[in-house]
Amino acid sequence: MKPFLVAALGVCAAAAQIPPRVGDINFYGLHRVAASRVLAATGIHSGSVLPASKGDLEEAIERNSDVVLARVEGVCCDGPDAVLFIGVEERGALHPSFLSPPAGHARLPDELIGTYSSFLDAVAKAAARGSTTEDLTAGHSMMDDPAARAIQPRFVAFAADHLDWLREVLHNCPEPEERAVAAAVIGYAPDKAKVVDDLQTALQDSDESVRANALRALTAIAVYAGKNPELHIRVSATWMVELLNSIVLNDRLEAVKALVILTDSPNPAALALVRERALPALAEMARWKTLRYALPPFLLLGRATGIPEEQIHRAWEKGDREAVVAKALR
Repeated sequence: MKPFLVAALGVCAAAAQIPPRVGDINFYGLHRVAASRVLAATGIHSGSVLPASKGDLEEAIERNSDVVLARVEGVCCDGPDAVLFIGVEERGALHPSFLSPPAGHARLPDELIGTYSSFLDAVAKAAARGSTTEDLTAGHSMMDDPAARAIQPRFVAFAADHLDWLREVLHNCPEPEERAVAAAVIGYAPDKAKVVDDLQTALQDSDESVRANALRALTAIAVYAGKNPELHIRVSATWMVELLNSIVLNDRLEAVKALVILTDSPNPAALALVRERALPALAEMARWKTLRYALPPFLLLGRATGIPEEQIHRAWEKGDREAVVAKALR
């Protein structure tokens, strides 16, 4: 049995000294399979105690003949309750294809791995204090938290001095943890245009942590490119759009954040890809019960549908999401 996914869910329980309960339940990937059938298979509902094993829930959903894969993820927290996301990959549905894991011999130095681990610890402590603000205008994340920010110049220096090493690891290291570090650190390279293609390839990596770090790095580069149009840095939306159909929740969340930034300025090519490949996926995300997760896909859906920005925001403020979703699906 697999333990429930998110360790942070323990915060919910610790805060209330009781087992966390299920709050909102959000679905994705459901086009032919009804949400009621999924819930009936799991036996859970809003208000029930959070199950101990996500593996058991996923196996129960996968017994449905129309379901190839299921994914259940809990996110902390709305008050004492955990937000639950249930995703499925239906038989024959759109889904991204990923590269086979590399079988090379490239490895990162232990010192860089240790530095990155210290950085993640600092970020986690900052998040626990509610300090998650970061500045992306330099083309890479610069955290407001002093402890995390003090570490980041080491990434800038390593990427400047050892860009080829990071590339080799990203493409040829058999260890996904090290590829994930490389995907994060390569984004700190001084010449952002040189690493865009490497990060686009990393969006096709078989490991979700590598994809997540590559998405974050490309998001920062997209912000930088928007601030510096004279550099002609082009971040393609192709693989970001494909990830909107992923069964992995974080693929979808990070991809939609990146695409919202890419389309803050007119980007007809990106929006055309969204219309072609991902409108149903965005529509179901825009309907999520948990508003903080529904807003980014709602914005992107409205833009892809050609609705003026002011009208999209007005519909959101009025709680009239369905009008935008219905127009998009027509």
